[in-house]
Amino acid sequence: MSKSYAIIVGRVLLGAMLIALVLAPALFGPVHLVLLTQVLTMLCLAMLWNLIAGYGNIVVIGQHAFVGIGCYAFYGFAILLGWNFPMALAGVVVVALAFGAAFYGLIFRLRTAYLAVGSWVVAETLMLSASRLEAFGGGSGIAVPAAYLREFGRRPPERIAALYLWALALALIVFFGIWLIMRSRIGLALGAIRDSEDGAAVAGVNIRAVRALTFIIAAPFVGLAGVLVTLQKGRISHVASFSMLDWTIYVLFIVVIGGLGSLEGPIIGTIIFFVLREVLQDFGVWYLITLGCIAIFIILYEPRGIWGLIRRRLGHDLLPLTHKGPANSNATGD
Repeated sequence: MSKSYAIIVGRVLLGAMLIALVLAPALFGPVHLVLLTQVLTMLCLAMLWNLIAGYGNIVVIGQHAFVGIGCYAFYGFAILLGWNFPMALAGVVVVALAFGAAFYGLIFRLRTAYLAVGSWVVAETLMLSASRLEAFGGGSGIAVPAAYLREFGRRPPERIAALYLWALALALIVFFGIWLIMRSRIGLALGAIRDSEDGAAVAGVNIRAVRALTFIIAAPFVGLAGVLVTLQKGRISHVASFSMLDWTIYVLFIVVIGGLGSLEGPIIGTIIFFVLREVLQDFGVWYLITLGCIAIFIILYEPRGIWGLIRRRLGHDLLPLTHKGPANSNATGD
């Protein structure tokens, strides 16, 4: 199979996947829609972390902070203040933006391991602070009133379908939003930073400004993913809403095995993660051990992930993000 033919086949498969996702409420039952909603939620988080870490080189392990912020902000606006759904979403965006700016202001001077640890400390501090908010259930958390959930459908299948469509809409917005960003001047700067930070600085890229903008842009969308988490679980709690394992560690695994610094990588990684979860979840601790072994193997033998391996054979991305490079380029997005 020629490289150009393989790229066409890959693009056709992506298109078929999109059509299947759009038609999913008519094709699948509630059980499968619940699973697909979880898949799309994790895909959103993986694409956003890949944006800030894979392109902006801001390797944080505190993304779960913004998921929790989104969960708690949504509960406060929608339940405690009684705002309607669109107003509550707007409130979540504003709060996440504010926290994103403050969060970056605290950690922007840090680099490498210090940046990762610093972001984790800030996230854990926010989690512990959330456990002290009595209006939000304190340390035990609190359920979203059933009456509010019924606004998305009177019967469970209707609510499940509505949440799935909301998850699909958010995933498409994040996907095409990142694609547009990477096709813009900001994306050109991010591509330069990813390939060579020193070279980007010499070329006149304002690395600090580009990184800050990327981090702050991603924050509200991570917060909106937190809204999805709240509606799926039907409750908030500091442990679940700010879960480092669910919203950061698993996301890192997805991006690492799929391919850091590529648009296709998070898609591949998300599919692999959920296939492994469905196959191995009954094996207890062996499930986590298997994930860890796969991640270590990928890091040692193919640091650019599975898509990096495929791209070397194809010579191009399925969805070019910035400028096309030569077929033998080692970059993952040019």
